[in-house]
Amino acid sequence: MQPIVILNPQQQQHLLHAFETALAIGERSQFFLWTQGQLQALLPHRLLVCLQLGPNGDVLHSECFHSGVLDEGLRRSLCDPASGLAVRLQRRYREGAAVPLALCAAAPEGRLQGVPGNLPAELHALGLDNVLVHGSDSLPGGATFFCLFGVAPAPDARHAHCLRLLLPYLHMGLQSLGTPAARAEGAGTARISARQAQIMRWLREGKGNEEIGQLLGISGLTVKNHLQRLYRQLGVSNRAHAVARCASLRLPDAGPYTEARL
Repeated sequence: MQPIVILNPQQQQHLLHAFETALAIGERSQFFLWTQGQLQALLPHRLLVCLQLGPNGDVLHSECFHSGVLDEGLRRSLCDPASGLAVRLQRRYREGAAVPLALCAAAPEGRLQGVPGNLPAELHALGLDNVLVHGSDSLPGGATFFCLFGVAPAPDARHAHCLRLLLPYLHMGLQSLGTPAARAEGAGTARISARQAQIMRWLREGKGNEEIGQLLGISGLTVKNHLQRLYRQLGVSNRAHAVARCASLRLPDAGPYTEARL
């Protein structure tokens, strides 16, 4: 029997706002902003890993949404479509009752749906405190699965209840984006320089123009000029939109010149 969860008025307001704003999601940058805003307000977390699954349960695509610069090794450990932790969590989740599940690194004796595991120890090794997971049923357009790593405070019945209520909107938002191949079809190409990529990395960390300039050995005015050119290239008007747009194109982690589909 599921425990009774009563949300306070502020949580109810956050939930209603999340429902309303999710209906407007139509591209990856909007989904990113929603996960970093409305979803975070209800379920504060460090990383969100999303899986898109085919009709046979095979992983079509995995993505990680986060507010900072993520170590590439950690990204692979979580998102690799063959052996990533999110994929293995999804397999074990499907073996059980398909309800929201929480796993904490501080409980090495922990079990996931009765499966003895080393998953709590693996979470600890990756520097993650816990994970809360839930996924959709098998649907004609394919299923989805979501892992919220580093939920704060540690996930409880309220977190599970909120995730259960938000699941249709997470599913709808992720599926509306399509696969990377579908998103790229018919799109143009954007190029950003190595310097612009460096600036975007620090912008995502919340640094101002002067701080970025000091870190890169250039003036704050030069940083501003780089950003103005980048705004025009990406078709955005401010820093927040630039961060979201670059995240949707996965530009900040690139080499000397990066090409991505607009």
